[in-house]
Amino acid sequence: MVFRVLLWEKAKFWSLSPIQIQIIIFISNHTPEKSTVSYLSKEFNLTKPTISDAVRILESKEVIEKIHTGTDGRSYQLKLTQKGVGIVQDCDNYTDPLSDLLVHASFTDKEIIWNNIFSMIQHMYDNNIISIQRSCKNCNNYAYDGHIHFCRLLKIELLNKDLRIDCSEFIPAVVY
Repeated sequence: MVFRVLLWEKAKFWSLSPIQIQIIIFISNHTPEKSTVSYLSKEFNLTKPTISDAVRILESKEVIEKIHTGTDGRSYQLKLTQKGVGIVQDCDNYTDPLSDLLVHASFTDKEIIWNNIFSMIQHMYDNNIISIQRSCKNCNNYAYDGHIHFCRLLKIELLNKDLRIDCSEFIPAVVY
């Protein structure tokens, strides 16, 4: 909720809706394969028509462009235009009020906050409240023996503070 309120202030400045600003920030931080209407629909738990409407408006405002892929003319990925990149850069500091609150917190307090956030997100995923979760605990490279978290890809032990919520190397865990 706090993130949405802070981001909404930036969105209003650029005459964008909350979902439109979220879409362009998502596109800027993820691979082109994740920048499709279908993927965004799953990511934001919204219908494809809702995402398509937001995309159409962003395209008309020259914030994004469609890059057609394959032989199917309906298949495309979304890419930020220079204007879109500028908006995202302007929004980079939208979390500063939260960061300012945490800057004076002790390492122990920060670790407690991180563990609680990570745990809440994992519980929401486990209980089907959110549908996508690219965290270590849902990754095929993650191992846990009851005491030690381990990343098989990076070949390192993971401390609680090292656990990721939105990992770019994420590979969905194979469920048997």
